Amino acid sequence: MSNWRKDHLGASSVEPLPVVIIGNGPSGICLSYLLSGYTPYVKPDIAHPHPLLQRKLTEAPGVSVLDQDLDYLSEGLEGRCQSPVALLFDALLRPDTDFGGNMESVLTWKHQKERAIPHMVLGRNLPGGAWHSIEGSMVTLSQGQWMGLPDLQVKEWMCRRRRGLRNSRATAGDIAHYYRDYVTKKGLGHNFVSGAVVTAVEWGMPESSGSGVRHPGPLFQVSGFLTTEDQSRPPFSLCARNVVLATGTSDSPARLGIPGEALPFVHYKLSALEAATRAGTVSPASDPVLIVGAGLSAADAVLYARHYSIPVIHAFRRPVHDPGLVFNQLPKMLYPEYHKVHQMMREQSILSPSPYEGYRSLPEHQLLLLKEDRQAVFQDPKGLQKVFGVALVLVLIGSHPDLSFLPGAGANLAMDPDQPLSAKRNPIDVDPFTYQSTHQEGLYAVGPLVGDNFVRFVQGGALAVASSLLRKEARQPP
Repeated sequence: MSNWRKDHLGASSVEPLPVVIIGNGPSGICLSYLLSGYTPYVKPDIAHPHPLLQRKLTEAPGVSVLDQDLDYLSEGLEGRCQSPVALLFDALLRPDTDFGGNMESVLTWKHQKERAIPHMVLGRNLPGGAWHSIEGSMVTLSQGQWMGLPDLQVKEWMCRRRRGLRNSRATAGDIAHYYRDYVTKKGLGHNFVSGAVVTAVEWGMPESSGSGVRHPGPLFQVSGFLTTEDQSRPPFSLCARNVVLATGTSDSPARLGIPGEALPFVHYKLSALEAATRAGTVSPASDPVLIVGAGLSAADAVLYARHYSIPVIHAFRRPVHDPGLVFNQLPKMLYPEYHKVHQMMREQSILSPSPYEGYRSLPEHQLLLLKEDRQAVFQDPKGLQKVFGVALVLVLIGSHPDLSFLPGAGANLAMDPDQPLSAKRNPIDVDPFTYQSTHQEGLYAVGPLVGDNFVRFVQGGALAVASSLLRKEARQPP
């Protein structure tokens, strides 16, 4: 660890850091890149296919995108995301990707060290965040080219490693390695602290110094501990003028809230099924694995179990033809394996003859309780109860962000402070062009915490934050 990081991690008397980023996934990495002096400019000799955006881009030649009016540039853009700045940055990086094209980015990048803002990125895992917790052979939902970060295409990176994309998609293991490599190749490593667990973030207005000079805005105190090989957990404390929440939402799995859920055979991660398969706890001859959920994580678990011929009971509360099911929103050509699971869900309910040996679908069933003897009790759509013996239970019904380190666990930062914080239904309320909290100055949030759920779009949030922070730094007293 560098002396610079040691000084800031250890003592409260050090000059406050301009920025602390909590979370080292794609959002945190992209923001670190932008805060390290890497500056996007529009190429002078290339035309954007969007006529209105092209006209606006020509109005400020030679001016960095970070220094332009993001509200003005993003006006009129439409796409697969609600965030205007996310759509803007995506349109600049991948101009015609939604139309099946592969036009190169209209941006060129200059490393201007004088524009760098000192910052620190704190993460529990290695750079890449939760991608290191996903089973490595799983194929990404998004196309491989959409998983990349600025100025290093995934396809080029994989070619150098003699790896290939599968049906235009990459494996989770490749993407996790790509994010680690990105931090190294772009020279960002000195900003990153892995194994850092944040336990508290507090803020208040700073007192004037002896000279009477006071920086505008609040000061944040970020506290926690480092995980080490010797299990010693040394504490750290950081003072910062701005804090960016980039933690994602995979920290705390959603639970069913039913009797028996705390029994030892109930799990919330696919890795538990992998471990049980290796240990022989589940096998083709064992009782079925119960998989609860109708999303992509549940589908991944079904595919894994089918690969090893492990019997499956697949239970979910929605009807199989519900348009809200994610399978109904995915193109069949790009995602054949997920559509195969959806086909199984439709064709193999418990009430029909089984065209798929070892797989049972329980649509519109509610799991009522789990018994110590591994009996699972369900209620069907008619209100009747059914009981099945199971070897293991995987509950894969989503996850919630863990913001327990914030006052009130961050509930007062949500769009509706009276409702639980939820990435899909009640995200953190931020200004759409700066991503600064509408409730707390100096506190920013990016990625799934504000409803940007795909790597392709989280980068727009990083652009908005970097633009806002650069303007703040320009206003700071000398």
